[in-house]
Amino acid sequence: MAARSAIICSIVALGIAKKYKAKILLASTSEIYGDPLLHPQPETYWGNVNSIGVRSCYDEGKRCAETLFMDYYRQENVRIKIVRIFNTYGPRMQPHDGRVMSNFIIQALQNEDLTVYGEGSQTRSFQYVDDLIEGIVRLMGTGDDFLGPVNIGNPSEFTIKELAERIITLTSSQSKLVFKPLPEDDPKQRKPDISLAKKVLNWEPKVCLEEGLSRMIRYFEETL
Repeated sequence: MAARSAIICSIVALGIAKKYKAKILLASTSEIYGDPLLHPQPETYWGNVNSIGVRSCYDEGKRCAETLFMDYYRQENVRIKIVRIFNTYGPRMQPHDGRVMSNFIIQALQNEDLTVYGEGSQTRSFQYVDDLIEGIVRLMGTGDDFLGPVNIGNPSEFTIKELAERIITLTSSQSKLVFKPLPEDDPKQRKPDISLAKKVLNWEPKVCLEEGLSRMIRYFEETL
């Protein structure tokens, strides 16, 4: 259903952009790289996605959306931009949205055990929301000849276990780590190659993980 919704929404939005000659942005995702065999992941990498796996609905929905955007550009001259967004976090995230960052912070603030899947050795690159917005604004300001896709993410790489331990330290929590089986097709590594963003957008992230975590923890403390 998620893949179908992404495709339908893309077709409708692209039709509107064509009708009104508007520029349109696709918020794609690092998930299109699947469980990557190339590290870090440049935009030229086609990915390693299990098309029938439990995560494939989201992955393939975004990959198909990118295809539709490129086809509308080639056949209908629609002005498009494609951004591949890596793990993003920050204030105003929903406390119980199921994402690792909000899960860990809520659990730590309540002195509950932090749930880590697998051994916690899988890596992610976390970018603060302000950096993402700046990257998207710069992308939309480029000429019509630059379509993307372009990676927008923070290349600083951390294991999930390291993330959990940092959050426990920053919250002065009494929480412990609890390990559960790793979900099927969970990517083992995730890190963006942002060479293209640096070159074309003159962009790179400014907010380090510790600073971003501190801001987000303060927000959740107030929310709770």
